[in-house]
Amino acid sequence: MSATFRVGITPDFFVEARGKFEKELESVLGPAGVAWEEMPAMPGNVATPEACDRYDAIFALATKFTRESVTGVHRLALISRWGVGYDMIDTDAITDNEIALAITPQAVKRPVAEAILTLLMALSTNLVKQDALVRRGGWRGDLPSLGWNIKGRVLGSLGCGNIARELFSMVQSLGFGALIAHDPYIDKAQAAALNIELVDKETLFRQSDYLAVNTFLNAQTRGLVGEPELRMMKPTAYLINTARGPIVQHQPLVRALNEGWIAGAGLDVFETEPLPLDHPLRECPNTIFTPHGLPWTLEIARDNSLEACDNIVTVARGAVPAAIVNKQVLGREGFLNKLERFRS
Repeated sequence: MSATFRVGITPDFFVEARGKFEKELESVLGPAGVAWEEMPAMPGNVATPEACDRYDAIFALATKFTRESVTGVHRLALISRWGVGYDMIDTDAITDNEIALAITPQAVKRPVAEAILTLLMALSTNLVKQDALVRRGGWRGDLPSLGWNIKGRVLGSLGCGNIARELFSMVQSLGFGALIAHDPYIDKAQAAALNIELVDKETLFRQSDYLAVNTFLNAQTRGLVGEPELRMMKPTAYLINTARGPIVQHQPLVRALNEGWIAGAGLDVFETEPLPLDHPLRECPNTIFTPHGLPWTLEIARDNSLEACDNIVTVARGAVPAAIVNKQVLGREGFLNKLERFRS
């Protein structure tokens, strides 16, 4: 390992996640002989090339990495993302500049799956309405409507990657009538092993009683759920989004909720975050909102940090981490030369 391997910590960690990652840095990077420090301030939370070129790896939360961020950057070999979403990182640009992006899929899949199930159960039982009823002095005779059991219902997922498969694995014994997913990239054998029926997109939206969004945000998925998809859904169905807000078009979602196209929604993510105070979603019925933080448990903070640090140490030893996003970089001479330098 290179004796000069240095890691920059994006400044947003010290605002949004202070106290949730430092111990893991000490326990993993320290014994590996890797030095780290907080990066300089990032105007607009966008990384600068001057800052990026000071480090061999960057431990990143939600800082943006644009083409301008990495143009002319020669030293940086890895961006290790704390989490799995990477829509804030221009993957084509970093690949062109011989930089790998690694994420933390093992750390994220269980907490996010549990968050989806939490919203599903809360929507089914009218949990928020029941809480509000008691707080204002009412009791069960004042309930405007009853909830329903999930037994026999259809759980659907838009996307069937690690998180969706973890969710489907968790709910095997809960009595769902069917588990369905739409994902053109999923291995059919993996789906069959979890009793998941792969369906086309229209079937997914028409049949699901609970539809969970479990796909990455990219050019193909931005706005993927709009008015045509929402109108396909049952008026008794719920939409749950813990992935990324812009996958669901919010304007038609507001109409769907207000006009009864669907029964309700549980949202942990939004097109604009934080959700603006005057956003019409706030007035929609049968909704549960959480601040892009429902999966933020003690375990996800610990395990995201450990997995992100493991990705860094792997590169510092001149090897390739398992969870590389831009696999094209593995064939780039410049990136391979960086790994060779770290081995010397």
